[in-house]
Amino acid sequence: MFRRILIANRGEIALRVIRTAREMGIECVAVYSDVDNEALHVRMAHQAVALGGTTPAESYLDQAKILAAAKATGAEAIHPGYGFLSENAKFAQAVTDAGLAWIGPPPGAITVMGDKIESRRAMNKAGVPTVPGLEDPVDDVEQAIRDAEGIGYPIAIKAAAGGGGKGIRVVRKPDEMASAFRTASGEALSSFGDGRLYLERYLDHPRHIEIQVMFDGHGNGVHYFERECSIQRRHQKLVEEAPSSAIDEATRAAMGEVALQAGRAVGYVGAGTVEFLWEDGEFFFLEMNTRLQVEHPITEMITGVDLVREQLRVAAGEELGYGQDSLHIHGHSIEVRINAEDPINGYLPSVGTLHNLRAPGGPWVRLDTGMYRGMEVGLAYDPMLGKLIVWGRDRAQAIERMIRAIQEMNVGGVMTSLPAALTVLEHERFRSGNYDTHFLESLTLAPPTEYRQIVAAAAAMHRHLLARRRALEPQAGARAAWLERGRRVSSAVRRAADGGPA
Repeated sequence: MFRRILIANRGEIALRVIRTAREMGIECVAVYSDVDNEALHVRMAHQAVALGGTTPAESYLDQAKILAAAKATGAEAIHPGYGFLSENAKFAQAVTDAGLAWIGPPPGAITVMGDKIESRRAMNKAGVPTVPGLEDPVDDVEQAIRDAEGIGYPIAIKAAAGGGGKGIRVVRKPDEMASAFRTASGEALSSFGDGRLYLERYLDHPRHIEIQVMFDGHGNGVHYFERECSIQRRHQKLVEEAPSSAIDEATRAAMGEVALQAGRAVGYVGAGTVEFLWEDGEFFFLEMNTRLQVEHPITEMITGVDLVREQLRVAAGEELGYGQDSLHIHGHSIEVRINAEDPINGYLPSVGTLHNLRAPGGPWVRLDTGMYRGMEVGLAYDPMLGKLIVWGRDRAQAIERMIRAIQEMNVGGVMTSLPAALTVLEHERFRSGNYDTHFLESLTLAPPTEYRQIVAAAAAMHRHLLARRRALEPQAGARAAWLERGRRVSSAVRRAADGGPA
């Protein structure tokens, strides 16, 4: 096992890795930007190396700085977390070329699965079901219109590289193709430096279901069942649950086997997530995320498996030591992302200083976060501040527990996405399990009517206190000047008493 590892990330995922590593007796090296010099992951690590800079490009995306930090501190391996360099095949290769262990899949697997066209080709070759569409990129609008006729409308135009909902447009009829094609291509080029696009059938009412897998370097692989991530907006997830309420045992087993099949097809090692779209009893391969997922805690809650521990064991060359038959689902788990954004106002980013923080308590409630009082929330990094996770003996109990936990949670200083999550959890369609990937976008979010008078009164009090403070500022200045004069007089008196010049 490793003696010391470097964590090439920040925030809650860096803390998540540090906690498991500490339990395993592994020393941790943190890296940080100028913005994060007081961050919790910096304080909790055994060592911390300043990368400098205030932007990701100047810090967490600077490969040379991170490799230099690993070399200077004697780290034996690098854990990339998620985001930043976690799915960068060139960085993974640079890590191994430097004689370090990469706590992630082989660079070749990252390359194939990181390109949606290449991954579709690989999956079709391996017999994995994919959404009907093209294996080759389309060169222009005219070709796209011709190919769309063979696939059938509605059509999804997708960027070959990247993710996060960038470079995706839906076309429902031919005369929409030209505008959508230009927009998607431009967005893909600006976001990923790669403007290639491909076409596939757009499913109108799908559910987003993913399978967590783990492979060791000895030919063994298991899956830890599924998570459902259909509560999303513009392909950004907000609420996730495990297991899914949509699929039965037979479908679960079939999806799990296909996910393992997909991993074996690219020689996968480590933790990964195979994502599917499910509709009307059919499921189709969407993509594979070659890293640990944000929503991995709900899988840990229903299986009792520490996925970071398994990542570290596998990267150190150990065998899994167990098979699929030893894994079982226990209860139900839900995760809610806490994002610094205002869902009442179009999910606009929210910035400020966290002046208050109250975490929920009680049984089977987990908060993964890097938040602390006095923390400055800006626009330089991802808006996710943390994740609230609960477990229940069944789905109904998990929902009620999460509602209670959200109501107990307080993040003072910025707006968060928690009100949107609460609206989802209290909605009858979510409670019944009758929802799809468009559900969140269909909701109209507004402040609860019973709080309007309270909000108005609080705003009036704030304005009054602010006006009073401004009115007292001249008096405060005069008082400070008076005190300074008093100090000067006292000093003169002391000097005179001591026999010195007054």
